[in-house]
Amino acid sequence: MTTRYTEDHEWITVEGDVATVGITVHAAEQLGDVVFVELPDTGKTLAKGDEFAVVESVKAASEVYAPIDGEIIAINSVLDDAPATVNEDAAGAGWFVKIKMSNASQLDGLMDEAAYNAHIA
Repeated sequence: MTTRYTEDHEWITVEGDVATVGITVHAAEQLGDVVFVELPDTGKTLAKGDEFAVVESVKAASEVYAPIDGEIIAINSVLDDAPATVNEDAAGAGWFVKIKMSNASQLDGLMDEAAYNAHIA
């Protein structure tokens, strides 16, 4: 499974027409201890660039943006009771939403791991 990244520090992995989205380890480290995650409802339609979540940490609050167009088909309800999961496993169990993609060609505009690592260097 290939992971792509945005300049705003979201990651996205794709399986079929479903994309899983979260924030990068770098973003989680910059935020510090995450204390609250506000996620959208399933069924919400997103356009690339739409704000869809808010992450609050002991340092700051930060918006999370949709890397692609699509409909939210699942949210990570674990984050309701355990927002620190974002810090513990940002690239895995700390995922935010699953989106049924409506335009997979938008993935082409996202960074691969090497480009993202250069972006944060």
